[in-house]
Order: sequence, then C-alpha cells, then structure tokens
Amino acid sequence: MTENRFHTPVLLERTIELLAPALARPGAVLVDATLGLGGHAEAFLERFPEIEFVGLDRDQQALALSAERLARFGSRVHLVHTVYDRIREVLAELGIPAVAGILFDLGVSSMQLDRVERGFSYSKDAPLDMRMDDTAELTAARILAEYDEASLRRIFYEYGEEKLAPRYASRIVQQREITPLETSAQLVELLIAATPAALQRAGHPAKRVFQALRIEVNQELAVLERAIPAALDALEVGGRIVVLAYQSLEDRIVKRELAARSASTAPRGLPVELPEHRPEFALLVRGAELASDEEKASNSRSTPVRLRAAERLRPVARRAA
Repeated sequence: MTENRFHTPVLLERTIELLAPALARPGAVLVDATLGLGGHAEAFLERFPEIEFVGLDRDQQALALSAERLARFGSRVHLVHTVYDRIREVLAELGIPAVAGILFDLGVSSMQLDRVERGFSYSKDAPLDMRMDDTAELTAARILAEYDEASLRRIFYEYGEEKLAPRYASRIVQQREITPLETSAQLVELLIAATPAALQRAGHPAKRVFQALRIEVNQELAVLERAIPAALDALEVGGRIVVLAYQSLEDRIVKRELAARSASTAPRGLPVELPEHRPEFALLVRGAELASDEEKASNSRSTPVRLRAAERLRPVARRAA
C-alpha cells in the first residue's frame, strides 16, 4: 500500500458499537455505501471475522486503493463501482435479499480533498473539476460556463446557503464573457473581489460556493434522497443503519426519512394500533449525536459530524403497485 493519506475514520468506535448487535450472526452482510479508503471497512472486517462486506463507491481511485487494502479478507469482500442510490440493484446483482448493517459516511472524502488535481479545495489552485466519479461528464468548470445566471443563483442559495448568491452569479456571468473560469484560483479571486470587505471577516468567501458546486456536480442531495429510503428497505428485521453527515442539508434529508419511518402511521383516534401501522424503525440515538471534544481534538474532520442511527423493527411494508 503506497497511499499515505489514511486518515482516522470518523466516530469509528461509536459506529462499531451501534452496528455490532446486528453483525453478531455468521454470514451477516454489512454494506458500506461510501467506501472511500476503506478505514471503516477494515475495522469491521477485523472485528467481525464472520461477516460479509459490500463496499460501494463512485470514485474509482478510492476503490482501487481499498481493493488493495482489503485484499487480505478475500472472498468476504465485494467492491462495486456505483453511486450509492443503486444499493438495492447492487444487492440484487450479488444475490443478497437483505442485509444486517448499512453505513453511510457522507460528503467529500479526505483523499479527494488532499489530491489537488481533483479541484475540491478552494485553498489550492487546480482545474475546476470536483467530480467524485471521473467517468461522469459534468464538471464545476462546465457549470460555470454553461448555467444561466438564475441557475447559478439557485444552486448557490440551495446547496451553499449563500446569501450573496445573486452577486456571485452576476459576477460569474460577466466574467465568463471576458475569459472562462477554469481554475479554482480564478474563481476564488472573483469571489473575493465580489465580497464586501466587512463580510470577508465572517469566513472565506469561496467556502459555500465551492460546496454548492460540488453538490451540483455530483448530484449529492438528489442521490441521498433516493439512497436513504432504498437502504432502509434493504435492511432485515434487526438490521441497523448508521449515517454520518457533515452539513445541514444532508442531515436534514436523513433526519426526515428516519423520523417518518420511526413514527406510527395509525390514524388519530384509532383505539388499537394495528401491526401494519407500527413504526418500521426505532431510533438508536437521541437527535443527532456529535463527536466528543477528545475526538474533535484528535481528528479535525469529525468537528461538523452529525450521527444518526436506527434499527428495523418489522418487515418492510409492501408498496402498492
């Protein structure tokens, strides 16, 4: 293994603690929907020597490195190049009807941030790429070149929660008439110039815009909205899911779906709750769990994390045709 950017997985021990009860039986299947460099995967495969493991990732570089890292576990490991909203299709292709555990560690990976040429960081000059899957067509540079002003303003508002979205969108459209925006340094320079001096002290002007572009390039929120319900449906009774989210937009999607699945659907006033109205899931943590001060000090990537977890209580309800 030549890759030297192995970071400590966020909330590793807590994640193991929450998923462990579901992985106790031989042959239990664990899915890591966001494999990355395989840090969580390696820990689970070591501690649960009788589980099978399915790792999904859209990043082919990450998959190659994880394949090398996890090679010693042999046939217990199945790695698949895919976007995680295809979790049910992947499991069907592997002949797995239901799984015991599912882990999501959302957002951009440490490796993607560290590799300058991927263009995820506003602090280093690189081509404006931002693709998690380098076989995809849409890049950040293409968005900046082709989206109209209203569309740019929308994604900066919705995905970056950027109050200066109209100003930034207008400046980008003006600038591209003169010269295309192709590198992170060009975009950062434009954003700094467009930001009132008083607001520059509130944080780097590029942070929210880069987040919004990354989310749009990779369709992260739309994919997540499909992936969480699909993952919940893939869990067997007693199966557990753990989701680590790093920004409020992701966490909101997870919170909403888990809340809906852990609530009774019985009509108000019904004297007896029928079995089909009982909650499908029970929440395993109260609200969103944060990293401890000790973990934040030792692993800075854990600072914004929000952990949510749930356990399936009864079989998945059949959907109407």
